[in-house]
Amino acid sequence: MTIATGTDSCPWAPWPPRLLGMAPDAGAIRDIDWDGVRLHIVTGKGGTGKTTVAAALALALAADGRRVLLAEVEGRQGISQTFDVTPLGLTEVRIAHAANGGEVFGLSVDAKAALLEYLQMYYKLGRAGGLLEKFGAIDFATTIAPGVRDVLLTGKVYEAVRRRRDHRAKGPGAAPAYDAVVVDAPPTGRVVRFLNVNHEVADLAKVGPIRSQADSITAMLKSPQTAVHLVTLLEEMPVQETVDTIAELRATGMPIGGVVVNQMREEILTLDVLEAAAHGGISREDVAADLTRVHVRATNALVNGLLTEARDHAERVALERDEATVVAALGRPTYRLPSLSEGVDANGIRELAETLKAQGMA
Repeated sequence: MTIATGTDSCPWAPWPPRLLGMAPDAGAIRDIDWDGVRLHIVTGKGGTGKTTVAAALALALAADGRRVLLAEVEGRQGISQTFDVTPLGLTEVRIAHAANGGEVFGLSVDAKAALLEYLQMYYKLGRAGGLLEKFGAIDFATTIAPGVRDVLLTGKVYEAVRRRRDHRAKGPGAAPAYDAVVVDAPPTGRVVRFLNVNHEVADLAKVGPIRSQADSITAMLKSPQTAVHLVTLLEEMPVQETVDTIAELRATGMPIGGVVVNQMREEILTLDVLEAAAHGGISREDVAADLTRVHVRATNALVNGLLTEARDHAERVALERDEATVVAALGRPTYRLPSLSEGVDANGIRELAETLKAQGMA
């Protein structure tokens, strides 16, 4: 049986090179190691595993003795569950060791704590800030005005990126507290607004520390030291949200990073068998003979079940290849992560981190 290899003629043609972690064509632009990027923002449609990918990326970046901060901004304690550590608090704590002495620190950014820190930093309120919290003003500011909440959350991330290991050190030569910061960001449905909120605030506050901080945060988020990575599955809705979000990021001037295709499942059938399965071309007699050959009783129920599984598998592979073509057309560096058969745990995160590193993301 002859199977065409072009994607237009056969849905089971080989994966596009970008989904295989292969080098792009000559002349294509790809920052394989994301040189110069210190802030990695990870987003994706809910259910795509963005927290898992953010954790794996942080561990990959921490290899070779680097210090990396992994921060979440939604209060879901997804990081602590992923690494199986105690719930994260308002202070940064070490949650994992990486190769050659590297370390990953975790932080759950809290809008209320960030506001109190902001008030103390810029307005020296001292105990007055505690009184504001006592009377509910802090809760009012962080829940009634969601835009303010996002400003505070991005502001805390900004501070972590800029912080120096020695707070007394000044200038570009001063060692940063963290070699990289990875943010488990809001999902694709609201990540652009989250990242662009300081630009909107700057339009409202014409002068003063609020305007100054908003401008500084926006400048950092739109600078070459930031990359927004998107996580997707090879399914229609996640891929479409990835396409839409990249367009929105581009429209707002945000630096677009790579696309991580998560939970890739192994293809268990060859190309010719996939095509035969999709069109009902697998012989019942052949299946029964194969079962008998390995000393399994070839009942009608078993043969029917295997033929149904084969057809379903062929349909899924065809769908995934269609979506892979859409992802490849985005022209972004693309990385593949396997589906972990035993679920995601600390060892699984390390396996994914090694995969990302091997494919050049870190």
